[in-house]
Amino acid sequence: MDATEQARLVADGEVSAIELVDAAIERIEQLDGPLNAVNIRWFDDARSAAAGELSGPFAGVPTLLKDLWAHSEGHPMTNGNAALREAMPISDHDTELVARFRDAGLVTLGRTNSPELGSLPVTEPVAWGPSRNPWSTDHTPGGSSGGAAAAVASGMVPVANASDGGGSIRIPASCCGLVGLKPSAGRITMGPERDESGLSVHFAVSRSVRDSARLLDAVAGPGVGDNVIAPAPTRPYADEVGNDVPKLRIGLLDTHPLGQPLHADCIDAVRSAATMLDGLGHHVEPGFPDALSDASFSARFMAMWATNMALGIARLGDALGRELTADEVEPVNWVQAEYAARVSGVEYGAALGAVAQYRRTIQSWWADGWDLLLTPTLSEPPVRIGEHDAQPGDPLAGMRRAGAFVSFTPPFNASGQPAISLPLHWNDSGLPIGVQLVAAYGREDLLLNVAAQLEHAHPWAHRTPPA
Repeated sequence: MDATEQARLVADGEVSAIELVDAAIERIEQLDGPLNAVNIRWFDDARSAAAGELSGPFAGVPTLLKDLWAHSEGHPMTNGNAALREAMPISDHDTELVARFRDAGLVTLGRTNSPELGSLPVTEPVAWGPSRNPWSTDHTPGGSSGGAAAAVASGMVPVANASDGGGSIRIPASCCGLVGLKPSAGRITMGPERDESGLSVHFAVSRSVRDSARLLDAVAGPGVGDNVIAPAPTRPYADEVGNDVPKLRIGLLDTHPLGQPLHADCIDAVRSAATMLDGLGHHVEPGFPDALSDASFSARFMAMWATNMALGIARLGDALGRELTADEVEPVNWVQAEYAARVSGVEYGAALGAVAQYRRTIQSWWADGWDLLLTPTLSEPPVRIGEHDAQPGDPLAGMRRAGAFVSFTPPFNASGQPAISLPLHWNDSGLPIGVQLVAAYGREDLLLNVAAQLEHAHPWAHRTPPA
């Protein structure tokens, strides 16, 4: 049952909020052992909140927060780091998005597992151990919002907080058979600490398009001091669900733009989705932005990514009241911070300029008359646990493995465009294979409109994992 239906049960008096929360707690306690999705729990606080006055479109619906930069006043947050797990620092404020979740009536039960500082597309932090995919516990649920996706896919909660700095909403949505909408940069405030002009956005993973649409209506909008603000929609996003869909020109990318291998399952998934869209009356033809074939993008992106990692480690130190040492940070992240320390101001400025030029070049494809881009979400099915581990003498082995796994999501963090992963395909092994649709900047309405059309014509709600 999705969050919209659970909220209806409460609103109609069929169940109480505390009954919903207790049911979610029971599911977590029953299912989380082999999945390791929920790493921090505050069940008593959740029951107290559910027993109080609740309002908003999701009044009484249980949820979970990602253990990454989502402050909740009075509760601990570790960002996947072992030193913070030992110290368990308590947040003294809410992140603005967390406050908006609460104002929407959602009741938070705890936190979901995340890789340290969200740096990898799998969820296997040293601090908490690996989260596992409910469709096959030998495989990853993706990352960095892997704990959130495992929790929603297994039915612990219907919707959960997630964030995306290189695909971390869309990757786990693909791995776990969920809807994963990455909003436009500036659609949802990153306040009070973070900057909307960076690579990351925060939102959620869900089971249905209508949940993503209604939740976006509830939490979208700027905050105090935001310097990037996406244009407001002309009508509520919820109104896009079930509404008439214009006939669209959609570009199909069913090969790897850099000439690298693309798994047959992902090719099957994206071509099947193209057939679905064609059957719905849209015009689908081969086409994609030339900039996606720019092999130098990753190198230019690295200065920004590594600098963000160094800043993240510094912020972990602020939470502890001291600097972290090399043995308190996972090697893959420490090495990136060391690299960032050698990046000059001029080099970092050049990286910012290169990403800005890349953004303009990517977005020009939509300005030239295309409505959507259709791609695989990932280059291969969910990988097995452990494939992204650092190797002796090679701390960046996991990052290189990530480059092969994640090819289609990072460009749209750099471009700031909205993108959505939809669960339209399962392979012969029973693993979900997501497909990605990308719209022009600010056009979440179009994504949700088409996604709802696909969901209606080719539903996935009946699919549930073996767990």
